[in-house]
Amino acid sequence: MNLFNEGFTLDDIDKRIVEFIQKEPTSTYTQIAKKVHRSQPTVGIRIKKLEESGVLQFQAGLNSKNINLYLAKVELQTSNTKLILNIIKSCPYMIHGYRISGITNFIIIIGSFSLKNIDKIVNYHFRSNPMIKNVKVEIITDIVNKFLIPINLKTDSCNCIKKSIEHKN
Repeated sequence: MNLFNEGFTLDDIDKRIVEFIQKEPTSTYTQIAKKVHRSQPTVGIRIKKLEESGVLQFQAGLNSKNINLYLAKVELQTSNTKLILNIIKSCPYMIHGYRISGITNFIIIIGSFSLKNIDKIVNYHFRSNPMIKNVKVEIITDIVNKFLIPINLKTDSCNCIKKSIEHKN
């Protein structure tokens, strides 16, 4: 199993272009060309190649350092990885999921505008599921660098908050 794409190698110019775009995503090809000491057409060709290969992508998101959003890291152990992948894809509160090696085989990043909802989300999707053996939740208290989060704001597409309220009644 190939964990990472080994089909595309970045050279030093590509790395400098990507680094500059990450710092200044609205830069023009001319600005980037000046920064990396290449012509504007060369930079345009390289950026197009990086985009077509899927290496360079642009994504809008919320800057987690500038918004009242709570984040949690959830570690869990399960033998049913397809179940977890489906949960991550279907729940709008699940920002990212990582399948990892070891006893704990998933790390999931959850985001919510309510700290209480994080517990409800974890209870609904993971703690109540007999296919999941261990669940560990830690609240992320600070983020060092700017971190753009592609959060789905249509949270009504998942029952995890609504159903957890119904279970209490």
